[in-house]
Amino acid sequence: MSTCRGCGSPDVERVVDLGPMPAADCFPAVDTPVTADETAHPLAMNLCRDCGLAQLAEDDSVPDEPRGVEPQALRDQAAAAVRAAASEGLLVGRTVAEFGSPHGGTWLPLLTEHGFRVAAAGAAASVVLDSFGIMHAPDQRAAFRERASAVAPGGVLLLQFHSLATIVSGGQWTALRHGHYAYYSLTALRALLAEVGLYVVYAREFELYGGTVLVAARRTPRAVPAAETRNILEKETAIGVTDVSSVRRLQRAADTQSRALRAWLESSARRRRRIFAYGAASRAVALFARAGLNRRLVTAVADASPAKQGRRMPGTDVPIVAPEVMLTAEPDRVLLTLPDLLPEVRERYRELEGRWVPLDGYAQAYQQEGFINARA
Repeated sequence: MSTCRGCGSPDVERVVDLGPMPAADCFPAVDTPVTADETAHPLAMNLCRDCGLAQLAEDDSVPDEPRGVEPQALRDQAAAAVRAAASEGLLVGRTVAEFGSPHGGTWLPLLTEHGFRVAAAGAAASVVLDSFGIMHAPDQRAAFRERASAVAPGGVLLLQFHSLATIVSGGQWTALRHGHYAYYSLTALRALLAEVGLYVVYAREFELYGGTVLVAARRTPRAVPAAETRNILEKETAIGVTDVSSVRRLQRAADTQSRALRAWLESSARRRRRIFAYGAASRAVALFARAGLNRRLVTAVADASPAKQGRRMPGTDVPIVAPEVMLTAEPDRVLLTLPDLLPEVRERYRELEGRWVPLDGYAQAYQQEGFINARA
C-alpha cells in the first residue's frame, strides 16, 4: 500500500523486503508439485513515519490455512492475562464480546468463569476481547473503529499483541507474514486507539513469543500513565520502534539467519544426520523458503494438527507428518519452529530429550560459525 493502513498518511517507507515468497497460510497437498505461482507472493513491511505503525506492504495471497492445535503455552498465557486484568479491576460489568483470531483460541470461557455472559451479536459489551485478532484486518482504521463501537459505556477493550519492540530487538523477522497486516508498538497503538476515543489505562508485558503486550483501553484517560506503561514506552524509544533505520535491522536478520540455517543443515547432511522439524507454523514458511530447504535437508515437519498432516510446507517439498512418524524415525535433531512450545514438547515426547533445537529467531542466538549452540 502507498498509504498507512492505520492513519492514512502517505509517508510510509519500506523497511523489510523478502521478495516473492509462498503464501504463509496455504499448505498444499504433499503430492502436488511446487509451482512458480506458489512462490510468487510479495512479502514486505512498511513503516509509517507519522503514526509509527509497522505494516504488511501488500498481500495478494488467498487465505487457506488448515486449523492448527492451540499450544498449551498460549492457553497458559491467556489465563495469566485474564488474572492480571482481574487483579487490576479491569473486568468491569457483566457482558463480554470477542474479536477472534483466525488461528483459533478464545478467552470467552475464562471470562464466563468470572460470571460474564456473552453479549448478543452486534450488542456492545462491557469487556471486549481481542487477542492477536486485529492484526488480521487489512483496513486498520476500520478495525479500530469497529472495536471501539463494541465497547459499552464505562467498558474496557482488552487487546493483546506481539510487540514490535521484541520483533526488532530479537530479530524476529519471521513474524512478517501474509495475512498479518499490522505489527504494533505501544507507541503506535496509543495513537490509533486515541483516534477512536479509547485511551490506554493499563499495559503489561508477558514472555509469550519473547514479548507479548496486553493493553486495556477505556474512554476516560488516566491522568498519569502507570509505571509499567511508561517502562514499555521508554523501552520502545530506546529500541527505536518508530525509526526506519532501527526497524531495517530485520532485513539484516532475515539475510543472516536464513544463511545460518542453511549452513547448519548442509553440515548436518554431510554428517548424515537426520533432521526433522516440529510445528508446521505459518511463521516458518518464509524461513524455509528463503533458506531453500528441501527433503534432503529436513526429512519432514511433524505437527499435532490432523488438518496439516498430509500436506507440505509451502514453497518446498518438505512433508508434514504426524508426530508418531517423527518418533518412529528417531531423528538426530528436531528443529522446533515455535520455541514457546519447548516445555510442552519436552514433556510430551520425552524420548527426544536432548535433540530439540529451538528456532527462536532471536539475533543473538545466531553465531557466526553456525545456527545453533554447541549441541550441533
